[in-house]
Amino acid sequence: MSWWWAGAISAGRKLAAGEDSVRASRYPSVALVVGATGIVGSSLYDILPLSDTPGGPWKVYGVSRRPPRQCFLSPNLVDAVAGLPVEHVACDIADPADALAKLSRLTDVTHVFYAAFSRCSTAAETCTVNASMLRNVLAAVLPAAVNLQHVCLQTGRDHYLGPLRSTGAAEAMSVEPHDPPFREDMPRLLARNFYYDLEDVLFDELSKRESGSVSWSIHRPTTVFGFSPCSSMNLIATLCVYAAICHKEGAPLRWFGGRAAWEGFSDASDADLVAEQQIWAAVDPYSKNEAFNCSNGDAFKWKHLWEVLAEQFGVPVVGYQGEGGNRLELKDLMQGKEAVWEEIVRENELVPTTLEEVANWAYADAVLGVELEHLDNMNKSKEHGFLGFRNSVNSFNAWIDKLKAYKIVP
Repeated sequence: MSWWWAGAISAGRKLAAGEDSVRASRYPSVALVVGATGIVGSSLYDILPLSDTPGGPWKVYGVSRRPPRQCFLSPNLVDAVAGLPVEHVACDIADPADALAKLSRLTDVTHVFYAAFSRCSTAAETCTVNASMLRNVLAAVLPAAVNLQHVCLQTGRDHYLGPLRSTGAAEAMSVEPHDPPFREDMPRLLARNFYYDLEDVLFDELSKRESGSVSWSIHRPTTVFGFSPCSSMNLIATLCVYAAICHKEGAPLRWFGGRAAWEGFSDASDADLVAEQQIWAAVDPYSKNEAFNCSNGDAFKWKHLWEVLAEQFGVPVVGYQGEGGNRLELKDLMQGKEAVWEEIVRENELVPTTLEEVANWAYADAVLGVELEHLDNMNKSKEHGFLGFRNSVNSFNAWIDKLKAYKIVP
């Protein structure tokens, strides 16, 4: 049974005590995880050092502006201090000088996993800033890492929907999205999209190396279910904080999204699954130089997950009540709740966080306020040999349980 098929059995993996193979003195594969504290970067950081990860043993460099908070780390990463091959590199990749100084010294890198994102106020600024970040990384790494084999680039569902549609940007609303289910061979939409810019930077920078010496893969998840508590795009953390506030105030868990999300079919991408697909693409010769969708492989309705969330936090449910004047926005419902969250943290002895750190109301409004069903097609990934999947309901529950276990939410 292959590793990425076995990975579908469970939403998480643990390093067995006493495994010394990950502490080997030499590593055939050296990963540079850019965006290591993000929602998929955290899963890559967690999975790559495991002894049964393909291509390993792996040495891992994790790049982010700030080091991951110790209280948010899995046991694997806590043990990194004691000798696991994981090293954090504090680097502002938006600064070309800092990227060159910090990343060009990592001459042993064999694989780059790029999962960074910078949120900006407009679609044009988002394109410019994020393209520059990727170019700064590749400009520093490509000349220095002489044994570089592969670059994984993570983009997302907005490749098919339009620029920043999932974040509610006004620029996206004038673009007609593709008709689902989405396939990787669909042409680009006729609008500037920072995912397209990232692809162009990747191809341009790789063209400067000897032809074919460095392969690539592009990964397009949809809404990601994962752990990273301070990620600006962690929907589950935001919903958990909302539910915890409802419980504290004795209020029902009111649906604030649209009808399409409530009654229609949705899909999701488990963060571990996305990480597994990227690792598979990095080491499997049949996956090279391809773009892949990455979703869990099933479909669900949010009205069913809403009941799961309510049960997790012991609150009653109020479902979809129609559009018009009854439509709610979470950013309005949760306005001025900072002191309530402080009290919840104190009473439940949670990890000290501010409400702004762990919840992004506008992102949740955008994701659940969609006006159309959108699902992808995973045939290409399966035809190339990646058979991983997740049960989305189990994934949803598992990440809530992890947030509770790490004392991020009560």
